[in-house]
Amino acid sequence: MSYFKEEHHLFRQSLKEFLEREVSPNLEDWEKDGKIPKSIWKKMGEMGFLGLSLPEKYGGSGLDFFFEVILNEEMGRLNSGGFVITQQVVQYMSAPYIYKYGSEDLKNKYLPGIISGDIISCIGITEPDAGSDTKNIKTKAELKGDYYLVNGSKTFITNGVYGDLIILVVRTNQKGGSHGMSLLCVDLKSEGITKNKINKLGWRSSDTAEMGFDNVKVPKENLIGEEGKGFYYLMNGLQLERLCFLPSLVACMEYGISESLYYMSQRKAFGKTIDKFEVLRHRLSQLSSEVEALKNFSYFCCDMFDKDIYDVKLCSMGKLLVTELHEKVSTQCLQFFGGNGYTEDYPMARMYRDSRIGTIGGGTSEIMRDIIAKIIIDDVQYEKEKSSLSSKNEKIDKSDSLTLSSAEKYANKNFSVAIEALKIAENTIELTVNHIESNRGEKRKAGTQSERHNIAQLSSEIECYKQYVFSIMLRSENEKNLKKEISMAELISLQVMDKVVSNCFEMFGDFEDIENHKLYGNLKKSKSIIISNSKASLLDEISESLIDKKE
Repeated sequence: MSYFKEEHHLFRQSLKEFLEREVSPNLEDWEKDGKIPKSIWKKMGEMGFLGLSLPEKYGGSGLDFFFEVILNEEMGRLNSGGFVITQQVVQYMSAPYIYKYGSEDLKNKYLPGIISGDIISCIGITEPDAGSDTKNIKTKAELKGDYYLVNGSKTFITNGVYGDLIILVVRTNQKGGSHGMSLLCVDLKSEGITKNKINKLGWRSSDTAEMGFDNVKVPKENLIGEEGKGFYYLMNGLQLERLCFLPSLVACMEYGISESLYYMSQRKAFGKTIDKFEVLRHRLSQLSSEVEALKNFSYFCCDMFDKDIYDVKLCSMGKLLVTELHEKVSTQCLQFFGGNGYTEDYPMARMYRDSRIGTIGGGTSEIMRDIIAKIIIDDVQYEKEKSSLSSKNEKIDKSDSLTLSSAEKYANKNFSVAIEALKIAENTIELTVNHIESNRGEKRKAGTQSERHNIAQLSSEIECYKQYVFSIMLRSENEKNLKKEISMAELISLQVMDKVVSNCFEMFGDFEDIENHKLYGNLKKSKSIIISNSKASLLDEISESLIDKKE
């Protein structure tokens, strides 16, 4: 399906021209300076590029979420993680808490400035002894009449030095566990706040700070929502934080692949350009296939969010896959550039540095796998915390979404291999989860942590590739020239099937009689499909289209 209309394309063109004119020429200087002039955000505010989905009464544009997708894509294409994260923290990681849960007074006080670019906000969650373990936060806020007295410390706070406002996660009840946490709007000019800029590997144009709070007075009315509800607000807000990484990082990877394609077409070795060497062609085709699939999955996840469908599993899968792939693509693209890739004269060095934070910030890959495993194996359900927003699509249900079985009924022969491969992969995961559950015994959780993480990773890849196959199937009803995309869909489906069957066999452990093994049938079918469909031939087809531009 098409997620973009004419108005989206016009917006993209306007934004692209602005970024090329006002941002791109200055990025190198901002990287060296370690900060971005606040004037650029005011210019973006004046152009209407900020607060895109926030209501007009606060200065926003009241647009659908795919305008935000475009903003993230075009910023991501600049290949400057520091530039992107500075505004992502404002628009998606801090301001939404004010909008969703804050009082009308707080909204009127802060949102217009955030949307105009005059206010730079940040979110204060992580502490020296509390990163992924959010419930262990110790920064406390004691109510003293008409104000809170805040004491504690935070670390790894993007915009901490640069910003004007912090959404601070504090403990208002020392014995309340997750029920004892609250959110406060704190002016960063308040007395008692100390800031120390951290020297980082990447994201060099943005600041990241250690912060101390020593008897900082915060007006009582700066409490966001209800006291004691902070943890639940955070758990909801983190989904948007993770989601915004998808379009920005996919666009950054597309940029890296595009730059690599051009470089490889110019660089000669052994009498020919290096884009003629099979191993490099196949590697580039593999990366392009994975990025293309993830781009579609990104749109699918964003569409769910735009429809107000709260899906923790999808957001966690998306964040896991996009950050892991970003690291892989940046490494391989740097390799394409050889020694030049290791220098700051070429774009891959910055991409490589910036990519490393992805699997750490906003929830580590390990935490994402924990969350996904809880949903898939333990059937944990995450409910949406109510906000002051009126949900525009509360009754939307995902039950009518396409499944592999329903797709198989009307798919043409171009997709039969991909669908069969994904069905085997999906069934193998189901059988393996049942096996792990049956061996739970007295343990609180089924399976070892390694098994649970393995299942989470494999399930994420299946979900991503499944949505890609569905999208190409639907596009093929109206488009003819999809040979490359069909080959990509078949390639990644075959690969994930092979990977799933192999890994799941290991999770079953020792088994003397293989013919009676629960996965034996899937093993036979998967190997038969692999033998009958050459992955090398598919990579050749993709590289001919991608590199040689053959239709």
